Amino acid sequence: LAAYMQTSRALMVISLLLGFFGIIVSVVGMKCTKVGEEDPVTKSRIAVAGGVLFVLSGLCTLAAVSLYATQVTYEFFKNSKVPINARYEFGSALFIGWGAASLTLLGGSLLCCSCPAKDRRGQQYYRQSQPSTAREYV
Repeated sequence: LAAYMQTSRALMVISLLLGFFGIIVSVVGMKCTKVGEEDPVTKSRIAVAGGVLFVLSGLCTLAAVSLYATQVTYEFFKNSKVPINARYEFGSALFIGWGAASLTLLGGSLLCCSCPAKDRRGQQYYRQSQPSTAREYV
């Protein structure tokens, strides 16, 4: 196979691996899971690490799909006897790849935004001793 096909294939495999590890790290970093630390700050940092893995996965997917599309377009116009103004469309797989890359980047950036603010990092959350309906009003 051509070098650009091998490169695209390698980038997609790397993207799949990063996405798989991003899923695992993000699930561990969710506040609703009991895996790992109980500290919400540590949980949010783990979720941010999962978001970074998703962003890297999206960038690898975007690079692979764009590299392949660029090479296909270049080869089409280089060797084509069809006039330049003829209509040329990409296949649906390229659009699915671009859509998947953009959704992965969006999801990873949303996970990266879950990092706690600096003023809330040391703050602890305590439960009330009584429900609000059991209080007596004087």
